Amino acid sequence: MKGLVSVMGRELRAFFFSPLAYIVAALLLLVNGLVFWLIVSYLNDPRAQFGAPLELFFGQTIYFWLVLVFVAPVLTMRLLSEERRSGTIEVLMTAPVTAGQVVVGKYLAALLFYCFLWLPTVAYPLLLAYFEEVDWGPILAGYLGVLGIGAVFLAVGLLASSLTKSQLVAAILTFAMLIPLFTFGLLENLFNDESVRQMLSYLNLWQHMEEFGKGIVDTRRLVYYFSATVLFVFLSARALESRKWR
Repeated sequence: MKGLVSVMGRELRAFFFSPLAYIVAALLLLVNGLVFWLIVSYLNDPRAQFGAPLELFFGQTIYFWLVLVFVAPVLTMRLLSEERRSGTIEVLMTAPVTAGQVVVGKYLAALLFYCFLWLPTVAYPLLLAYFEEVDWGPILAGYLGVLGIGAVFLAVGLLASSLTKSQLVAAILTFAMLIPLFTFGLLENLFNDESVRQMLSYLNLWQHMEEFGKGIVDTRRLVYYFSATVLFVFLSARALESRKWR
């Protein structure tokens, strides 16, 4: 456990001292702020259909998904690939830590920084609460969805980073792996077989966020996020272990 905490702390410091991380944070806040402003402006129009601003904010615009698909590769591309490229992975692996501790420590650091990136958006519901009564249940559920889907995306990025020495290749590979994961559920209406449709519905991230935005927390979604995250982190540890003596 001490080794895992040490790796996580080292990686967190690297995030907070990296200019790229702050560029990503600024872009995320800029995009999210613009989207929130557009949603509020749209709902203020008397001709607009009724809806809660944060229900639309959480996953109901393409910009929300573009942010996630962009942030995950950027945060994870250097986690293991840079260590391999610079040769510091050999030093790290000879320290009293296991491959699993290295991988989990780096992953948790990325996840914590990901949460840090979303923390300023808490100002949006607080701003709304200043002007009108807010139902906090759907808001908390929305953030739970953001955390769950983000956890899966970061785990995918970690796996991609463990497979190459190039950060650019890791980012491209992450993006290539996320696109099918992101679009799986959108294929639901193309099939007539009910079992296939149910499976694709289970994987439909758009539908997941729609439910979370309405305050519906389906434990099947949480099991999916947890299982997928554990699978990709495990594969990352195996990939790192297989290269330990190369």
